[in-house]
Amino acid sequence: MSGTLAGKVALITGSTKGIGRAIARELAEAGAKVVVSSRTEADVARTARELDGSGSGAAHGIPCDVRDPEACRRLVEGTVERFGGLDILVNNAGLGRFATIQEMDPEDWDIQLRTNLDGVFHVSRAAVPHLVAGGGGWIFNIGSLAGRNAFSGGVAYNASKFGLRGMTEAMMLDLRDEGVRVTLIMPGSVNTHFFGSDPDPEGGWKLQAEDISRVVLDLLAFPDRALPSKVEIRPSRPPNE
Repeated sequence: MSGTLAGKVALITGSTKGIGRAIARELAEAGAKVVVSSRTEADVARTARELDGSGSGAAHGIPCDVRDPEACRRLVEGTVERFGGLDILVNNAGLGRFATIQEMDPEDWDIQLRTNLDGVFHVSRAAVPHLVAGGGGWIFNIGSLAGRNAFSGGVAYNASKFGLRGMTEAMMLDLRDEGVRVTLIMPGSVNTHFFGSDPDPEGGWKLQAEDISRVVLDLLAFPDRALPSKVEIRPSRPPNE
């Protein structure tokens, strides 16, 4: 797939590890100019160095806390200034802190809603004028099957992902006539650092981050007339309980 995205500019939030990093690598290897981002400046700089020159693409890093609207504006403007435009936005930044309603700390509630939901709003709102000015583009919001399947202890996480699902559907309707496609990708269990443990080096039964990045790359090959608005992807053989 090398060179298939030559000339395209992509911005991926939460892209120093896990799903976001896999997407950034996949797009860079396909020839895109990629901006990676997370809150930690050292991680951003390291990831950009490691991905720069992947395939025929390029990588640049810009730190950003997506909870901060002004930081999100600077992130998008910095991307456009660096690479001359914006064609692809992947809203991947997110976190999970799990507790029942009785035990959920209000600060943990707040940080999840502000990161998983508000962050998508802030970055997307800043990005849309540039996507439209470039003749259209694509926004991928990385959600979760927790956006349709609630579970005990997921009061805040479920709320953020259910909300993201509704927001993405509304964004799709708002932007389709502007030539901007919007897709929600809803993975099941993925073998990443998300739950605070190291990924299983053997892979195990879970999806791999590269499975999600492949979905993004495959969707980008769809013709302009086609809008896959939601994709659910889950492990094919989860353990029997």
